[in-house]
Amino acid sequence: MSDEIIEEKPVLTKKQKTKADKQAEHIERIKRTLVASLIGIFVGGLSYYISISYSNDSGLLALMLMIAGIVVQKHIFMLLHMNTGKLGAKDWFYQGFMTFAFWFMSWTILLTAMPK
Repeated sequence: MSDEIIEEKPVLTKKQKTKADKQAEHIERIKRTLVASLIGIFVGGLSYYISISYSNDSGLLALMLMIAGIVVQKHIFMLLHMNTGKLGAKDWFYQGFMTFAFWFMSWTILLTAMPK
């Protein structure tokens, strides 16, 4: 193994960041929110499909699909070459909440609006 040292950028305060740095961070936040929203909508539609296909107690399975959607986000971020190392608990909670909110809205809309 090599003893290669990887230097990281020092953490800058808001005043020290350039406009380009701020824009890059903003784009990263938009991408993370978009991923959470799209996964929530997809899993909501999948939950609806499962609930009409298997009518016996599919609520727990739908909830498990939503949790799986939250867990898979980190892997999607890695595939998109997004840095997940600097995300804290607050950021992951936000991702989970966004996924849950879109899952709940899309599943509820489909359950109430679509005929079975």
